[in-house]
Amino acid sequence: MSAPLVKLFTQPNFAWTDIRREEEAHPRHYLAHLLLLALIPPVCLFFGTTYVGWSLAAGETVRLSTASALQLSILLYVTIVAGVAVIGGFIRWMSRTFDARPTLNQCIGFAAYTVTPFFVAGIAGLYPSRWLAILVLGAASVYSTFLLFVGLPTFMHERREQGLLYSACVWGVGLLVMVTILLSMILLWFNVLSPEYLRTTVG
Repeated sequence: MSAPLVKLFTQPNFAWTDIRREEEAHPRHYLAHLLLLALIPPVCLFFGTTYVGWSLAAGETVRLSTASALQLSILLYVTIVAGVAVIGGFIRWMSRTFDARPTLNQCIGFAAYTVTPFFVAGIAGLYPSRWLAILVLGAASVYSTFLLFVGLPTFMHERREQGLLYSACVWGVGLLVMVTILLSMILLWFNVLSPEYLRTTVG
């Protein structure tokens, strides 16, 4: 695990300074972070839905076929990467309203590091459970919001007051993009690819 990644959870203020320095020195430094950590949710969900499964009724376990789980995992991975890129694009577009003049790569990099808690939360996919998902995703949402509001003024070299307004705009757009793209992915998977469920009855 890289030092900036550890600092995001232990010393977020210092982490953003280090990340900005790395992004200025190496414009696509974020790619390894994004492409590798984005694998956590789909890979964990693949194993969770094919080997562990979930229960909708007492004594019954539901799993996905390997092919359906693979389709879901690939779609989720593409959705995550594309979603981060789109949010980065909006961050770059909104920067025109403020004093910041970041590059597109810096904006995508900022988005990639801000959603890191969601990548880590993907580990919960190993055990598919509605309540566990709500708890873990809720915690990830709170910490990602914290990283956004703490990190954007530092990363973009903004004054604190202006940085908070910028952060609020990014939060709203990010939420809209995330909901829209995830809903589109689920509808595509459910209605076009037709997932195959395997049910096992115990007793």
